[in-house]
Amino acid sequence: MSAGEWIGSLGVSLLLIAFVLNLLRKLELNSISYLLLNIIGAALAGVSSYIIKFWPFVILESVWMIASLVPLIKKLKSNEN
Repeated sequence: MSAGEWIGSLGVSLLLIAFVLNLLRKLELNSISYLLLNIIGAALAGVSSYIIKFWPFVILESVWMIASLVPLIKKLKSNEN
């Protein structure tokens, strides 16, 4: 397996772990763990897609990462107060 495939496999695995843990009610949608799994997973899947030059998934994973990053930042800011 190439480096791009390994990176992509790890990223997708993290995304699926977050999904399954949420379905099993082990992680809440707004928990830091869930958001971090999504951010890291999407980032790795996006890098992999970039390496193999599959642009639709570069865009998808970038949006997925940003969509998880925004609530994480809000959550961290609200915990500071």
